[in-house]
Amino acid sequence: MTDTLTQPVLKLENIRKAFGGIVAIENFSLDVHPGEIVALVGDNGAGKSTLIKIISGVHAPTSGSMVMDGAPIAMSSATKAREHGIEVVYQDLALADQQSVYMNLFLGREMTKGMFGQLDRKAMIGETQRLVDELDVRIPSPHATIRDLSGGQRQGIAIARATRWAKKLILLDEPTAALGVAETAKVEKIVAGLKARDIGVLIVSHSLDQVFRLSDRICVLRRGTQIGVRPTAETDKNEIIAMITGVH
Repeated sequence: MTDTLTQPVLKLENIRKAFGGIVAIENFSLDVHPGEIVALVGDNGAGKSTLIKIISGVHAPTSGSMVMDGAPIAMSSATKAREHGIEVVYQDLALADQQSVYMNLFLGREMTKGMFGQLDRKAMIGETQRLVDELDVRIPSPHATIRDLSGGQRQGIAIARATRWAKKLILLDEPTAALGVAETAKVEKIVAGLKARDIGVLIVSHSLDQVFRLSDRICVLRRGTQIGVRPTAETDKNEIIAMITGVH
């Protein structure tokens, strides 16, 4: 279990988000520590994706505060969130299908060399190979085209890209929803390996089996309201399902 004496990489305090007259998130507070995996669970419409979008700068909270490394911050855009060391892996991955693995890893943040800023392909290929080896993402080569890879390989590349750029926190929105059992297991192994890098992980998953395999703590949302947070080792599926549904 993560040492709770360490300063959280992210602290959300009393976050509220309203779209017009509709309240999507009400009074939500959560902290995520370095090397900790926190799962965010709840039924469709519970507000999980809205929270991910608030943390990643897509939506601004209506009220409440976000603190990173002890200092208040405003996530005014996705670019600002990235500057703070936050990376997101969405279900649709946002990969460029026609491009190679290594170009995807550095999409929009390409390495260059020389006074004319030529692409440093050798450096990017080398860094890609190092990262996929370290995370055990099995791909034919950094030159492989994304469209030729399996779903699990693509998800591995998306997580590898987030790992390459994240300094503090990775947000995973249903990372294995479209994958089979074997590929899900491979992706989960990569996610579990992020703990060793001292990166905080917030994972949205509809699979409670996955949540119990991966997470240190579980945060339950119901209709935009935070029902509770439980250490994974101190709860069970029955309690979490009761919290999600409100049926005891």
